[in-house]
Amino acid sequence: MSFLGATLSTPRLWLEPSSAVLAAEALDFLRRNDAHLAPWDPPRPDDLYTLERQQRWLLDDIAALSAGSGCRWWLRARRTDGDDASPGTAPLIGHLRFSQIARGPFQSAMLGYAVDHQAQGQGLMHEALAAAIAVMFGPAVHLHRIQANVRPDNTRSLRLLQRLGFEREGLARDYLYIDGAWRDHAMTALRNPAFDGPPIG
Repeated sequence: MSFLGATLSTPRLWLEPSSAVLAAEALDFLRRNDAHLAPWDPPRPDDLYTLERQQRWLLDDIAALSAGSGCRWWLRARRTDGDDASPGTAPLIGHLRFSQIARGPFQSAMLGYAVDHQAQGQGLMHEALAAAIAVMFGPAVHLHRIQANVRPDNTRSLRLLQRLGFEREGLARDYLYIDGAWRDHAMTALRNPAFDGPPIG
């Protein structure tokens, strides 16, 4: 899965894979978006806002990539003049993660994502997810299915998934403990129309 360690580009974004050098920037992203993300995140560890915790999480990302079980990309805005051949130093404005990548008869993954509160409403996460899903459904990874579970009251996220073609498949009762209570989650999934089995590996 080393090909998932590559940087992706879209018209407005760079998608940069996790690396240990991003720890300070990842910490800054979380601090800026503490209140924005709190209603949708599980309980946070006491040391969340430390460089050491962010370094450990990024190293976990790298290990998952090496094992073929997951990958994460971080989002940066591209320069408006179009003269940027690499991600550069623009601040991180979001991330997306494919986890629980399963082969054999599954050929599937779970999807999660977050975007900076100041970057909402611009279609940036849609742009990023479209590019990443193309990789996950393309010949290099060739997954059959991607699942994303979202709280029903997170209407913005559900609309995003719908625009990407995800279909609602059910409701998981008391799925995650978030924001002080067990929360239901809508189960959505996107299937790869170009997948040709049988699944292997």
